Amino acid sequence: MTGRRVVVTGGTRGIGAAVAARFRAKGDEVLAPGTAECDVTDEAAVAEYFTAAGPVDVLVNNAGVATSAPLAKTTVDDWQRQFDVNATGAFLCTRAVLPGMRERDSGRIITIASTAGHVGYRYTSGYTASKHAAVGLTRAVAAEVAGSGVTANAVCPAFVRTDMTTETVARIMSSTGRDEAAAESALASGVRLGRLLEPAEVVHAVEFFAAPEAAAINGQTLVLDGGGIQR
Repeated sequence: MTGRRVVVTGGTRGIGAAVAARFRAKGDEVLAPGTAECDVTDEAAVAEYFTAAGPVDVLVNNAGVATSAPLAKTTVDDWQRQFDVNATGAFLCTRAVLPGMRERDSGRIITIASTAGHVGYRYTSGYTASKHAAVGLTRAVAAEVAGSGVTANAVCPAFVRTDMTTETVARIMSSTGRDEAAAESALASGVRLGRLLEPAEVVHAVEFFAAPEAAAINGQTLVLDGGGIQR
């Protein structure tokens, strides 16, 4: 599993940084661009970045953003920003690497989606809709590459202990008056796991899909929530 070129978007913090570190430890060449290096919402910037990167063996579409508000208070800007990063970003990066993967008949495309890509959560219309789109993209790409040496899959974690989740906890504290522990507990109560995931747990799922032996696993969404999504 060593010696591959791996690109992890949004790779400077949180899940992305953990994924990048794990692949580097395995001996892979890892590119982990943040927004300053590759704005995944910018078509020209994405094309330029991946042209310079050269052949990509594993793409991890990890760049993501999230905001929360009741639907009536969700602005078009908030809605669009989440679609631009979470869905269009994954589309642009996938489109950039797919021709080369098809030509070499080898490649792994792994998108970090969310349990919100399967069910709807209150006050997350933009996030939930964009993650549903990311899951749909994964399934469409998987259908295109079926039977080849390329696969496309998605990892769908519940809340992970990252800066993004810290911001969500802070919003709960601000809106409800709860302390940090109570706010985190309220967040974790939405999944059967009953706690926040650690980044390393998501990394394990990414490794699973990225393995050379995973050639028959295509078009799947691996849900990380400790026992079935609570609706």
